[in-house]
Amino acid sequence: MAVTEKPVVLLGMDLEELKRLAISGGMPAFTGKQLAEWIYKKRVTSFEKMNNISKKNREWLEANCKIGRENPSARFKSADGTVKYLFNADKGKKIEAVMIPDRDRATLCVSSQIGCRMNCYFCATGRSGFSGNLTAAEILNQILTVGGEINAGNDEEDLTNIVFMGMGEPLDNFKEVKRAIDVLTASWGMAWSPKRITVSTVGKLPQLKELLDDTKVHVAVSLHTPNASIREQMMPAQKAFPITSVIKMLKSYDFSHQRRLSFEYIMWKGVNDDIEHAKSLVSLIQGLDCRVNLIRFHRIPGVELQPATEERMIMFRNFLNTHGIIATIRASRGEDIMAACGMLAGKGC
Repeated sequence: MAVTEKPVVLLGMDLEELKRLAISGGMPAFTGKQLAEWIYKKRVTSFEKMNNISKKNREWLEANCKIGRENPSARFKSADGTVKYLFNADKGKKIEAVMIPDRDRATLCVSSQIGCRMNCYFCATGRSGFSGNLTAAEILNQILTVGGEINAGNDEEDLTNIVFMGMGEPLDNFKEVKRAIDVLTASWGMAWSPKRITVSTVGKLPQLKELLDDTKVHVAVSLHTPNASIREQMMPAQKAFPITSVIKMLKSYDFSHQRRLSFEYIMWKGVNDDIEHAKSLVSLIQGLDCRVNLIRFHRIPGVELQPATEERMIMFRNFLNTHGIIATIRASRGEDIMAACGMLAGKGC
């Protein structure tokens, strides 16, 4: 068994890849299944704990591979119980994951990129620039590490939901995000129901269609205004992926059963918070089985936007509800540790 020059990262590999790796090391194929069990179900962080694999084979794995689990470099806890985790990434950069507890739920907001290419005006991540894509291993590490930490090392997973709403545009890193989703939902992997996973996007086509065709996860589209010219000013991706084209494509799918479609709508004072915008939004998404999440704007440096008033948000919500669209005002969480929506920039607090 020759030692490879660079350790192979096992986290993020699917079952067939793990089997091929085992065979390449002179082990039986079923060792690949054992590796999947240890890494994804039992969440071990060392080969030494894999006690149904022979010592000789564990030594080969130790010499040639690494599991790929890394602890966060820092943690910050909000007054409301939200916890932000910083993880090291390439080029000395950091990425963030945010765990949001809520009664019997624990939702983890995961990052998929170091920064973001979408350059949305109102988002700290977009304004921080783009430094690279995360691998499936780096995405899954956020989930396994935080899930294991809040569960104090028990076999049962205490995270109830995953939202790809952290740093980055998930569909701009579709290959690695899809690989992570496959591990999360496969019976040989973490065996999560896709109903526990939501992927957010600005509406990047054709990857959005691939996501809808190849998975059963929920989808959240960052809309923020029905006005095309305002949206292009706020979200440069509007030019490449017009929201009308996104809506047209979404209308060819059935969201009336278990898969959920939602639209994210950050509300800014005097920009997108009046009754005319509410009417235009109803007109745009009418006919879609969906819901709208109204989000408070969280101020970030260098952005001259103001949050809409509570009264405007309530008016907007009520108008949508009376016109047959389920709308809710999302509670702000983690603002005091720079962990709320639009505030993640890989810089801690």
